[in-house]
Amino acid sequence: MRRPRTGTEPVTARSPLRLRLTLASAALVAFAAAAVGLAMAARSAGPSDSPSPTVLLVLAVVCGVLAIAAMLDLVVVIRRLRSERTTGP
Repeated sequence: MRRPRTGTEPVTARSPLRLRLTLASAALVAFAAAAVGLAMAARSAGPSDSPSPTVLLVLAVVCGVLAIAAMLDLVVVIRRLRSERTTGP
């Protein structure tokens, strides 16, 4: 169901879904790799190391959450691309 046009956007305006797909894919790879690397660094760090294992683990969790957000964005973008392909512009 399409909403009526209310703004001044061109009739043929399209969302940059392919760019968003590329950026979300790159973010997923980067944040997943960072989460794994930081988790491994936290595991091998000693109690007197700087940064501490706790800080590294917190950073790994933050990177993991960002990787999950990127994955969810990928799912949304792929669904929109598929629906755009079936319904047309």
